[in-house]
Amino acid sequence: MGQKCNPIGFRVGITDGWKSRWYAPKSAFGTFLVEDEKIRRFIDKELNKKPPFASVSKIEIERTRDEVKVILHTARPGMVIGAKGAEVDKLRERLEDLIERRVNVSIIEIKYPDLDANLVASNIGEQLKKRTSFRRVMKTKCEAAMGAGAKGVKIVCSGRLGGAEMARTEKQMLGSIPLQTLQANVDYAVVHAVTKVGTIGVKVWIYKGMFGEEEAARAEGAGAGDRFRRRSRR
Repeated sequence: MGQKCNPIGFRVGITDGWKSRWYAPKSAFGTFLVEDEKIRRFIDKELNKKPPFASVSKIEIERTRDEVKVILHTARPGMVIGAKGAEVDKLRERLEDLIERRVNVSIIEIKYPDLDANLVASNIGEQLKKRTSFRRVMKTKCEAAMGAGAKGVKIVCSGRLGGAEMARTEKQMLGSIPLQTLQANVDYAVVHAVTKVGTIGVKVWIYKGMFGEEEAARAEGAGAGDRFRRRSRR
């Protein structure tokens, strides 16, 4: 009892899909795996770590016999596409030079950024770098996720919070997070924020409801968000 595991890895292959979808013979498997890692690191470095920050949350890779299809899930698709598609063409050409294969780039917009654990954790990390109050940031993000239709959210920050000499862990939680239920759609992300006083780890769990119920939850949450904000002000 008490053993922890990654909620994403716990559900992959059962209720959640793989981020890389391809088949390869034993001789080519290692090469394709290294190429996938190169693509992910390159996109994260170019689009998430450098301005303009495109807020790419998830990268999916599919392969055919003669093409690599890269699917980017982003909250700011305009930053990735650029004027008349110029930026996405540059990205495709650089990816082709990187792995020396034909690449096709597709972009999917994230309509609800407050329900994406990776984007929420990254945003908290950026605000911690600016020396914003960690308690206020955590509380604000929890309320924003619940207002967007989440059924539960948990945020844990660990490290030298507020520039303190001794590292500690702070937790903020609203709603419920059923981690042992495989049918529960729980999004999870870990981000390391490198601040002037040291590295702060940010973990985010967001429970969106059971698989297949997300759309109904969002429609219901859109109306419930106002009620939740009114209660929190009291």
